[in-house]
Amino acid sequence: MNLRINGARLWDSLMKMARIDALPGGGCGRLALSDGDREARDIFASWCREAGCDVSYDRLGNMFARREGRDPDEPPVAIGSHLDTQPHGGKFDGVYGVLAGLEIVRTLNDHGISTDAPLEIVNWTNEEGARFAPAMLASGVYAGAFDLDFALTRRDASGKSFGDELARIGYAGDTACGAHKLGVFLEAHIEQGPILENNEEVIGVVTGGQGQRWYDVNLLGRDAHSGSTPMQGRRDALAAAARLVLAVQSLARAHGEAAVGTVGELNVLPNARNTIPGEVRLAIDLRHPDDTVLSRMDHELRAACRTMEEVEIGLEMIWHNPPIAFDSDCIDALKAAVKLHGYPSRQMVSGAGHDACQIARCVPTAMVFVPCKDGLSHNEAESAEPEHLEAGCNVLLTAALNLSAATACERRQQRCREPAE
Repeated sequence: MNLRINGARLWDSLMKMARIDALPGGGCGRLALSDGDREARDIFASWCREAGCDVSYDRLGNMFARREGRDPDEPPVAIGSHLDTQPHGGKFDGVYGVLAGLEIVRTLNDHGISTDAPLEIVNWTNEEGARFAPAMLASGVYAGAFDLDFALTRRDASGKSFGDELARIGYAGDTACGAHKLGVFLEAHIEQGPILENNEEVIGVVTGGQGQRWYDVNLLGRDAHSGSTPMQGRRDALAAAARLVLAVQSLARAHGEAAVGTVGELNVLPNARNTIPGEVRLAIDLRHPDDTVLSRMDHELRAACRTMEEVEIGLEMIWHNPPIAFDSDCIDALKAAVKLHGYPSRQMVSGAGHDACQIARCVPTAMVFVPCKDGLSHNEAESAEPEHLEAGCNVLLTAALNLSAATACERRQQRCREPAE
């Protein structure tokens, strides 16, 4: 069956969601557990209930909208992503994956189609990590990468805790994170890179995700008067930080095109024009698809820190997310769906982290990418073509139907093989 979703309806849902915490440049600034996040969750839940789904959420606010299958005992085929954005984020990052799941349910309703296994739409909490680091926090707890207390005690820049803010917006459920079992997880996402667009391809079948290491760094020098302190003997924390930023760029370039290194956050103290900076706090992000190479990059970063002799350096790795390979059966289901629809495609590894990269540690998982203009994301100018978003959702729909039937068939065969008591 070559069933297709309603592309205009998907686009309309995306544009309606984009009005929440809309920014002047056309993007969204909907941070996790903010009032805008609560509004997005409320609207998403109402849309799911209108589509006949039962909506629940766990201790970390992960939302599950369930459309029952013919066999309610089957573990569900889940489709989802996240509704939170970067401070200057776009309309599609994460949101597309959640609303693609909703559009699939609506399409099945339109055609009166029942699935063998149930289908669920998932909204994972705090994927971006922009307000509460690290990223993919709640999906990480679900998969066992973090513990519950670690997540609940994360604090934003103003000192507010994840747990308090989750309770404030009314989405702290009673179900233990991880207790809500999934049979399969699929995620659709814009690529956030230029490969598909540059090669005029519509679909990326994602085979896995690269590894990541995040660091918090504190460089402590000494405040001093900028006019009366000689250059020799200064303990300028910002000058040391500048050398460290360049070292991050250099070590990433030294490990080939797959390696990337970024300093995306920097705070200078006391931040006064005529005072030598005595302290700098910065954040480093290193990534590579090979964990051995990523470990070498970590070693070189630490060596670079030891050369900053005029300051004291505190380097803390706050997160290590090793590379992940997605499930071969899920990948095959997506490839078969791409072939059925006839979309130009390629297999690829994700350069960005996604909830799927966490969930793959405990649930068979795969992803679909669609192009975004100029490969731009985490930016208000983030843009995707409606027909590409529709294509990705069509692939997801076909794969989900096939996986639902396959999962149910496998479970039935397993029950037949089990000896009677």
